[in-house]
Amino acid sequence: MNAAELRTAVIGSGHFGRFHAEKYARLRGCRLVAVVDHDLSRAEATARQHGALALADYRQLFGRVDAVSIVVPTQAHYEIARDCLEADLHVLVEKPIAETLEQADRLIQLAAERRRVLQIGHLQRFFLERLDAGGLIRDPLYIESYRIAPYKQRGTDVGVTLDLMIHDIDLVLSFVREPVVSVDAVGAPVVSAEEDVANSRLHFANGCVANITASRVSLKTERKLRIFQRESYVSIDLEEGKLVAMRKGTGRSWFPGLPPIDREERSVKPGDDLAAEIASFLDAIRSGKPPLVTGEDGRRALAAAMMITESLRQNLALAAGIGRS
Repeated sequence: MNAAELRTAVIGSGHFGRFHAEKYARLRGCRLVAVVDHDLSRAEATARQHGALALADYRQLFGRVDAVSIVVPTQAHYEIARDCLEADLHVLVEKPIAETLEQADRLIQLAAERRRVLQIGHLQRFFLERLDAGGLIRDPLYIESYRIAPYKQRGTDVGVTLDLMIHDIDLVLSFVREPVVSVDAVGAPVVSAEEDVANSRLHFANGCVANITASRVSLKTERKLRIFQRESYVSIDLEEGKLVAMRKGTGRSWFPGLPPIDREERSVKPGDDLAAEIASFLDAIRSGKPPLVTGEDGRRALAAAMMITESLRQNLALAAGIGRS
């Protein structure tokens, strides 16, 4: 595709959709044509800020735009993304890609058939790009992930696994490009009807193990990753934007009896992850190259999340049975 101005739109003008609209309106090489929401007054409030059209039906976009962001509740992802791909639009859909693997497969197939970009909104990938962490992480043996936050009504149409944990599922899967062979998960609904706190243990085909914890009923916010590898350890504080890497090397010996350790510290470079995500989407459209987070990546994260959810439900049912006995 040539470098002509791309016509864009945002479907969904809730909390996060408004930010998508703002980025499209500011980025060079594209024009925000419309904002869509079934609540027209909400679409109008966002569209008015950026000189765009306000529409109540996303189908009114067909023929008017080249690319869309889909920022709606998970239950609507598949239908809207499918219709947009069938109308030959490029699609950036917020995580998770869809509700089922069959839906994810269909979206991936449609994007391939129509030669359209399908990008999934796993935003944390762009944070790690700014931190330049990729080169430090090679063949992890054990990963710990910890993501907790206070309760917010937004996002509770799904459990914490698909709301918060899926961010870290995607990051772990980007580090370990091997199949997940087994999962054991526990959790509990605390405030909502779905699980609000969960812990999962993923075993990969190469022997790597990842322990992932997520909670949306905590008093504070923490987001941390620890990656253990042969002769190295990487700790990432996603909230503070800091990384510490420890490697066996020629530096000082930190503890008696241990070999010398080289220590490296990094702080995240200034940047806007959502703007980077949308710019990457537009670049993929123009260049024809795969986006940083592909439909296949989104499907893999969804598959692992579904394994976690199934294990969690089985363990909850087992605990309930024991409690009644």
